[in-house]
Amino acid sequence: MKNTLLASVLMIPGLAMAAEAVPDAVKRFSEQQGIKIIKKINAPGGAPTWLGQYQDMGVTIFLLPDGKHVVSGYLYDEKGKNLSEDYFKKEIYVPLGREMWKQLNATHPLKEGADTAPRKVFVFADPFCPYCKTFWSEAQPWVKAGKVQLNTLLVAFLNPNSGRNATAILNAKDPVSAWREYELSGGKTLPQGETNASRSTFTLLQQHQKLMDELGANATPAIYYMNNQNELQQVVGMPDEKQLQEMFGPKP
Repeated sequence: MKNTLLASVLMIPGLAMAAEAVPDAVKRFSEQQGIKIIKKINAPGGAPTWLGQYQDMGVTIFLLPDGKHVVSGYLYDEKGKNLSEDYFKKEIYVPLGREMWKQLNATHPLKEGADTAPRKVFVFADPFCPYCKTFWSEAQPWVKAGKVQLNTLLVAFLNPNSGRNATAILNAKDPVSAWREYELSGGKTLPQGETNASRSTFTLLQQHQKLMDELGANATPAIYYMNNQNELQQVVGMPDEKQLQEMFGPKP
């Protein structure tokens, strides 16, 4: 999950960190190798070091004393611990994860549970996703107990009728109640009314899909929450019992 999320957050427009005065040797190497420079770091050992991204991985680049040669790879201490992974987490993954969390909180989801709930969870769900229905059902005890606020962002890609059903729910007088009835009925109860996507509904579904893609998920349910260390966590697919308690807390 971490590498996927790391790669995806670095692709979100406007979130890439500005590079500091990158030496020519580092700049040429990174450009030739297709590495995106993220920032300079103060690594132990004295060698000037930069963090970068190559495809779906973080990379550390070290400038040798002559200023003309570079080495790329991971940084290890005398005990064999991978220090580069710590830098990736501290300098890239955690702060950008928090920026992604702000983006999720700026959306307009189907909100179940109070704003004062101690835990908040976002989930991208397709109306025809059976695991989304299972996840919704599993979350209800925590929601009803006031422990969790569940925020559902509808997407439409699993079935030719996904867009029709999502539109009917979003266009309902009370979309949250419509979603609840839909889930309780196993996908059989849709609100009466307009099922052809209006421009605003179509745009909303597109925005949800775009955000889901940027977050690095390609299946539903795609679930996001902050752990106790204020780090963004991603679970794609139906969580197991341990994962449910990690995101929701002890079962009420």
